[in-house]
Amino acid sequence: MRQTVAILIAGPTASGKSALALELAQNIGGVVINTDSMQVYRDLRVITARPAREDEALVPHRLYGHVDAGVNFSAGAWLTDAAAALAEAQAKGRVPIFIGGTGLYFKALTAGLSTVPPIPAEVREGVRARLEQNGVEALHAELMRRDPRAAERLKVRDRTRIARALEVVEATGRSLLDWHREGEPPLLPKDSFRALFLAPERDELYARIDARFDAMLGAGALKEVERLAARHLDPLLPAMKAHGVPALIRHLGGEISLDEAAAIGRADTRHYAKRQFTWFRHQLHEFEWVKPAEARGWLAAVTGAGQGPG
Repeated sequence: MRQTVAILIAGPTASGKSALALELAQNIGGVVINTDSMQVYRDLRVITARPAREDEALVPHRLYGHVDAGVNFSAGAWLTDAAAALAEAQAKGRVPIFIGGTGLYFKALTAGLSTVPPIPAEVREGVRARLEQNGVEALHAELMRRDPRAAERLKVRDRTRIARALEVVEATGRSLLDWHREGEPPLLPKDSFRALFLAPERDELYARIDARFDAMLGAGALKEVERLAARHLDPLLPAMKAHGVPALIRHLGGEISLDEAAAIGRADTRHYAKRQFTWFRHQLHEFEWVKPAEARGWLAAVTGAGQGPG
């Protein structure tokens, strides 16, 4: 395999991607590059199941925990960081292994991304103030008046996307849909990568999700969320919406029991995994769907490396 070729390993949460990427990186001299929108946050090591420090020490890992939770990190910002990580890997003769579960990041990587200019802080703050004061239905009605095409594509209760679309039209005078049509070229053009989507059986996956959430609680996830809650950050920030975080904050505030919070966290994660299957099936046709038992053989075939331990 040419050293410039990248390997992409995607899949639903808790499907075993990280272990697979680590093993592959050890076998072929690769660098593991995070492609998960929550594992970028340094405040969320436990609750997002980031690779263990001992695993990170075995091979180079990039873009893990390098962003503060107070930052509204975007796919565009990630793509800029990913370009630097890719250039570093290639300069050092290492195979870049992009691994994660965020479909939008993989789409940006392989299909490009829209070039929406930065939104001024005063515009963002104004939109969020109206959201909190008037509610999401009023904000959607405002978007319908100002950008009906975007509004028609969004669910009336989708707070984050409605606020984003309104911010863009208010700051730029143009619809978010127009910006999406005028994008940057992909970082990895066609034929420069091989892509695998790890596809476990649903029942097995959901059992793994439940067990992992309980393990994260045992490993200190509640303390981690308590430190995050103490910062009193904007609840609309991405880090504040990581699976399990809102429910555990509610528990810390005395609203619900820990068992109830854990049940909500497990259910939210299972629902997210279902959405991941749907996204990749409809949006990212370059990915070859592979069962976990066949993944090492697939990787060995495309990289020319030995399969390593089973």
